[in-house]
Amino acid sequence: MSKINIKIDDQAVQVEPGTSLLNAAKEIGIEIPYLCYHPDLSLHGACRVCVVEDLKSGKLVASCATPVTEGMEFSTRSQRARVARRRNVELLLANHPNDCLGCDRNGTCELQDIVHSLGIRSEDVERLEGERREVEVDEVGPSLKRDPNKCILCGRCVRTCEEIQGVSALQFANRGFNSIVTTAFDLPQRDINCANCGQCATVCPVGALTEISEIDKVWKAIEDDKKYVIVQTAPSIQATIGEEFGYEAGTIVTGKLAAALRRLGFNKVFSTEFSADLTIMEEGNEFLKRLQGDKNLPHITSCCPGWVKFAEHNYPDLLNNLSSAKSPMQMFSSIAKTYYAELEDIDPASIYTVAIMPCTAKKFEKDREEMNDSGYQDTDAVLTTRELARMIKEMGIKFELLNDEDFDELMGAHTGAATIFGTTGGVTEAAVRTVKEKLTGEPLERLNLGFRGINDAELVIGDKTIRVAIANGLANAAELLDEVRKGESPYDFIEIMACPHGCVGGGGQPLPASREKKDKRAAGIKAIDDQMVIRKSHENPMIIKLYEDFLGEPLGGESHHLLHTKYQARPKN
Repeated sequence: MSKINIKIDDQAVQVEPGTSLLNAAKEIGIEIPYLCYHPDLSLHGACRVCVVEDLKSGKLVASCATPVTEGMEFSTRSQRARVARRRNVELLLANHPNDCLGCDRNGTCELQDIVHSLGIRSEDVERLEGERREVEVDEVGPSLKRDPNKCILCGRCVRTCEEIQGVSALQFANRGFNSIVTTAFDLPQRDINCANCGQCATVCPVGALTEISEIDKVWKAIEDDKKYVIVQTAPSIQATIGEEFGYEAGTIVTGKLAAALRRLGFNKVFSTEFSADLTIMEEGNEFLKRLQGDKNLPHITSCCPGWVKFAEHNYPDLLNNLSSAKSPMQMFSSIAKTYYAELEDIDPASIYTVAIMPCTAKKFEKDREEMNDSGYQDTDAVLTTRELARMIKEMGIKFELLNDEDFDELMGAHTGAATIFGTTGGVTEAAVRTVKEKLTGEPLERLNLGFRGINDAELVIGDKTIRVAIANGLANAAELLDEVRKGESPYDFIEIMACPHGCVGGGGQPLPASREKKDKRAAGIKAIDDQMVIRKSHENPMIIKLYEDFLGEPLGGESHHLLHTKYQARPKN
């Protein structure tokens, strides 16, 4: 189909049919402000911050929701458009808390950026001030804090939860001035079918949805001389935290990350990649056992706590298909308070384990009642990537000037298979690398399953043809699970990650997070794997030693006790 001719601010432009005015302007370098629009979501057109003037009709139209038509002429800079934008933003501010300095989103707030770009001053807002909403803040946790008083009713969180995640835990309620975004029956998010994935927080343009901060409790532990505080950092963090300090998305800053953690005062700095290799040893052998016995197939991964909680609410009949292997975070903490404590002659009661995770759902996972097989709460605190960045900045550490350092030994050693846990498809590839070599002695070439949506592959291992599938985003997961429930699934192994792109797109990662940024983060993770000398979990020398000295064998008695768990059916609503 031929392109459409339009004029934008007196510039003649040709664009594809169906292009919105917002994106047409972007093609020639004009950025129109917006709040309710998001490229991954359906159109809403509610905030009216993106209005432009149609010069032929004289109307102000929402550029995000208005497609181009042949011969259209519009202005992004007319006085009417500029005044309307300012007034709409001023009205939002008139009912918005004036606490930018104490807000978690200070510096990354889209509303704050727009206020600055439009030149709005405090006196412009003061003349519009009137009654404000005063709604109770939901901060009982364990993962997310919801402050309706900061909400600008853009609807991004509602659409994300419904369209991307298929959970629909959030909804609009009431009308007019009393309109809010809330949960069913206005219950705390703790008490509903929320997956705790935090994707609502990643799209919220303001501070209405944020993680429950554990920064203060971690500082308290570090300052307690009676505690031996160790930290583990998830594979994806090394490709994402750099964004908080001005690096391009996907830049690998592993050495500076380890150095910064030491400067914060942790006694030992480890990588969760060690226990990602351990997870593959357990889960890979579990899959192999199921495959040979043709039992509880397809095997479905369980290292994503957001996905596990979603399954407990919506697919309790399929819980036996989930791997019983704990996540790498929980395996690490179990081993830290048993094997590592014994090896280093440390009282396990004094060990305080902190996990740096890309994921808000990990805060929920650490508090699960079954996560105490070490005899203590296995993981004591979880910090998101964003929380760790705040701590580094609070200490005045110049991240970019740090010399690279290595993780501490023993629980710092890892393989390329562990690194790719940080992006969608990584668990599948890591598991199949080990399974194929165990069955045939032959190495596996890269699967290249892709970063987005649902992807699958078929591979021959010995005399078996194995079909694997991955899904990221819970709405995509539901498509695969409905097939399993009907007995129509062709797959032997299914990997599910709650967040788009997997952990690199997690609910605790740096903001804003576009598709392009997530692609770069994922590419960075894959690049580390390509450069690793050892790329298969079963070849990690520290893992081999762990089994020889302590665990015995995969799926054995000690490993079953410390490294495996069970799941529970939860109410759907």
